[in-house]
Amino acid sequence: MDVRQLIYFTEVARQQSFTKAAKALHVTQPTLSKVVKLLETELNTTLIDRSQRKSVLTDAGQVVYDRALKIIQMVDEVHLVLEDLEDLKKGKIKLGMPPLIGILFFPILMKEFQKLYPEITITLDEVGANLVKQKVYEGDLDGGFVMLPAHEEDYDLIPFTTEQVHLIVHKDHELAARENISMIDLKEEKMLLFSDDFTIHDRIIEECEKAGFNPDIAFISSQWDFISQMVEHNLGVALFPQSIAAKANQEKIKTIPVYPVIPWEISFIVKKDRYVSHATKKFIEFLNTYYSKTE
Repeated sequence: MDVRQLIYFTEVARQQSFTKAAKALHVTQPTLSKVVKLLETELNTTLIDRSQRKSVLTDAGQVVYDRALKIIQMVDEVHLVLEDLEDLKKGKIKLGMPPLIGILFFPILMKEFQKLYPEITITLDEVGANLVKQKVYEGDLDGGFVMLPAHEEDYDLIPFTTEQVHLIVHKDHELAARENISMIDLKEEKMLLFSDDFTIHDRIIEECEKAGFNPDIAFISSQWDFISQMVEHNLGVALFPQSIAAKANQEKIKTIPVYPVIPWEISFIVKKDRYVSHATKKFIEFLNTYYSKTE
């Protein structure tokens, strides 16, 4: 058994497809199939059920997958440690950041961080918070910004900022005259939501259910400005973090506080028990300083 076999096997498990995994790994499908088959032969067990449309793990495959991720992580960490020892002034960080957070904070953060550490390179993966959590957990990202909650048993959390979620409606909407809105007031409204890649998607549905109703979802998008334009045309209402709501067209849209308060709590997460590179530690120190200034 070697690390390459485990990398190939775990990619098939992630993609649930030999074809997609081969493309991601930049190898031919026959080569990938052969490597995985050799691993199964060596372990004398079937790891992947090939009889279904998707390539899914067997029970034995799940056991091997969980341990393979830890082995691959340890090998990656050896490289990180050696890179850190070679030059503590340089480094690379792979960060995950949902678009909502990115448009508000990323340019300011990067400007200030690169003043302090100009030789540290940051690669940004701009995806929803739920995907950020998954990629940090699997080791594809060094860390990332997410809306809470996040499983504290899996991640170390570094607080970043907290806001409230507000309702945005067209100025001609009957709710626009209100000074504040209860969630139950939205029971009959057409709601425009972020896609389920975003934690705020789940959170809004949860708050609606707490209020005793299932939301009438008219449209789902990953683009805040597209949702805002839908509200501008009075095609529904939306719930935005306060800073995003402030970016909407104030000539056509009214922003209204919601109660009970829905917090938009943002933290930076790193996976517990994973080696944290020198560059990532410096970024975390920078975030702690940033957060203390904004409290």
